[in-house]
This record gives sequence, structure tokens and C-alpha cells, in this order.
Amino acid sequence: MVTTESKAAAAVRIGAGVALRKRAELLEGLRPCFARTQVWLQAGKYVSALAGELVRVNGWSVARHAGDRTPDKTQRLLNHAVWDTFAAMSTVRRFAVAGLEEAARRRRRGGMTVGAVDETGQEKAGEATAGVKRQYMGCAGRVANGINTVHLSYVREGTGHALIGARQWIPRERLADPVRSRVTGLPPGLEFRTKGQLAADIFTGAYADGVRFDFACGDEVYGSCTPLREFFQARGQAYVLRVASNFTVTLPGGTKLTCAEAVTRLARGRRRWEVRSAGQGSKGQRWYAWAWIATASPRHCLLIRRHLKTGELAFHYCYVPEGQLLTKTRLITAAGLRWPAEENFEAGKDCFGLDQSQVRLYTAIARHIVLVMAALAVCAVTSALLKDRTGSQAPPPTSPGQRPPADPGMIPLTIPEIKRLLAAPATRPPPPGHVIHWNAWTRRHQARARWFHQRARLKRDYALVS
Repeated sequence: MVTTESKAAAAVRIGAGVALRKRAELLEGLRPCFARTQVWLQAGKYVSALAGELVRVNGWSVARHAGDRTPDKTQRLLNHAVWDTFAAMSTVRRFAVAGLEEAARRRRRGGMTVGAVDETGQEKAGEATAGVKRQYMGCAGRVANGINTVHLSYVREGTGHALIGARQWIPRERLADPVRSRVTGLPPGLEFRTKGQLAADIFTGAYADGVRFDFACGDEVYGSCTPLREFFQARGQAYVLRVASNFTVTLPGGTKLTCAEAVTRLARGRRRWEVRSAGQGSKGQRWYAWAWIATASPRHCLLIRRHLKTGELAFHYCYVPEGQLLTKTRLITAAGLRWPAEENFEAGKDCFGLDQSQVRLYTAIARHIVLVMAALAVCAVTSALLKDRTGSQAPPPTSPGQRPPADPGMIPLTIPEIKRLLAAPATRPPPPGHVIHWNAWTRRHQARARWFHQRARLKRDYALVS
């Protein structure tokens, strides 16, 4: 970075400029997805608001940020406006993949590409939201009322990652109820799909857009789905999928064992295990012990990961098609590249309100997700493009007793920092009377809602008394 300014100031200038250009590029690419220019402009305001410094993402906060007089335009954008949601998702996907590939070429790095599939949820109150069900929610760490969505992350080794696809999971019992289906906006003819089948649908859309992966990765939900594994194998897609300890594998001699039994019989000796890194984390290399076991199929194997401290085991069922290299090193690398999907969820929720949509209709939920994906993609691509230009971090230590450097330097611009750069120009003073107007509008709206709630309570009380 050649500049007479400080490196921090230079990074801010460079990052803000690239982020603004990338946002304009993506929004221009989204224009054909909208029937009316006004709706497209409102979508641009929504994406800008998601990248702003909003404490909570909802129709009111987005409308305030956009300078609208009421939330009506924002709510219409998500609920009723005419635009192709999945065509917009395809545009975001192509933008994210192309941006990360450009960043990899600039850095002259090849690296593996992985499609990491995983689901995340959002807690919801009541029964009026599309797909809501009382279920285990990983985001809450307990059984709770909420919705779940399957997401696909595009991970470019050593470069970056972004969300590129999503489908909401709808429970079978919700689809079987025609009244609830209509009330929550479920499309007519929508059929029940397992999470594994939804993952296949998302990958199909990615393949149609020309996206290719060296490996597909996922946790036990997807590894245990036989149709998904068959889907990958029919398309020659290599995969490394987590499976449960009771998953059955067939050994070369024809013996069938569960994963746990296979480890007990075939991987007891220390020589069968090899300590290798699953990839670079923020605090250094992530070291595990690894072993692999051959199966009856020459293109399948079982990869086992053991935690060095706790001894906890994780099992990966792997497939590599004919003509592709099948080595332990490639499989370990692919298994380690599944974790950026969690980082995408963390950034999507903490920075862009992925789990803060207050909408309830099926289409509105999908549209909120697409616009969050767009905001995340802009920041992810910008961060990847500027990784070398804005990073000046000192070399990592080579020994435990090494003294810290006098100047540790700076890490490259991250997705949260890019988001703050995009938010900075928007923190201008509001127009005259804007704060007073919204204060009055909010209080008036809440007074109206309170009145209707009180009337409903009176009707209920009178019915009970009579």
C-alpha cells in the first residue's frame, strides 16, 4: 500500500470506495428482477438500511433509515410488490461467486471451492408465521417456537465466503392445513421437502448459474439423507458429509459396521491417527487427529476427526468421483472448510439482521433473506478484494516464548468493518422534522394498536361473562 497517509486512513478510503462501487454494481444487476422502478429503488434503500447502524431491523427502523414517512413502502416491498425473489437470489449468487473468484485471481491463489450447506433458525411468537413450529432451534440452544431455513455458503479457500442460496423448511402439518397455508401465504401446490431435499434444490439452482464446487459439505442432517447423497453422486459431485456414530458403512470384505464400531475395531492404534490442521482460524491453526477407513466402494471412505483434548469423535462419509484425486489431505481440507458457513450465519445475524425479520408471510421471509444475502455479499466481496491491500499484520509467532512485536499492524478489513464504512455516509443529519414526525407516528400507531387490543379484550371478556 503506497500512500503518504496512515495505513488506517488509506484502508478506510480504499474500502469505502470499493464497497460503494460493489453495492451499486449489485443493485444495478438486480434491476431486471423488479416490475417497477420504484420497487427496485425501495429494495436499494432496504439493502442500504441493512448495512446501516440499525439497532434492530424491522419495517419501522428500515423506513426511518430510508427517510420514508411511514413503513408502508417497506412492508409493501416484502409482502405484496411484484418482483422475482428467486431471480434476485440468482443475481446475488452470481455476483458473490464472481467477486470471490476475482479476488482469488488477484491474489494468484487457487484454493479449493466448497459448497457448505447448513440451516439456521429464527424464534417466532404465535402461530401466524409461515412454517412456524415448536422444534429444536440451534440459535436458541433449546426447543422453541420458530422457523428454519436451509442455506448454502460458497467458500473460496484462503479468499472469502458468502451466502448464495436459501430455502425455508415448511413442516408437513403446515402444508396439510389449507386454511393456515392460505393465511401464511404458502404458494398453492407447494409440496413437503425435507432439509436434504431443499439442499438438493439449492444446489440445482447453483449449478444452473454455472457455480461449481470441488466438494459439497454438510452436517449430520445432510449426511444422513440418502437422496441427497445420490443426487451428488449422479452429478459427479464430490462430498464430505458429517454422519452420526450409528451410520452404517460396508467394509471391503462385505462386513457392515457402524461408524463407532469401525473406529473401535480398525482405528485403535496410535499409528492409525495423524495430527493435521483443519485450517487456519482467527487464533491459529485448528489441530485435530485424523484417521480414515476404506469401504467396499473404492470411491467412498470414512474420515474420522478426533478432538485432541476431549477425544470427541466426528465422522465424515466421503465420496470422490472417478477421475478426481482421492487423498486424505483433500478430504481434511474440505471438512475444515465447512466452518465458514457458521461465520456467514454469525455475520448475517449480528450485522445484517438475518434473524430479525418481523414478517410472517412465506414470500416476505424469502425476500428479507435475499436482501440480507445481497448486503452480506457486497461486504464479503469487498473484504476479499481488499484482503492483501488493507492488511499489515505482523508475522505470526514462531515460538511460545517469543516477545510481541512493537507494532502488531492491522488485520485486513473484515465484513463488519466494511459494513461500518458503508454506514458512515448514511449517518447524516435527518431532514427537518423527521425525528419529530417519527416520534408522533410511532406513538399514534401504538395508541391505535392499544385501542384495538383493548376492544378485542372487551369482546372476549363479555363472551366469558355471558
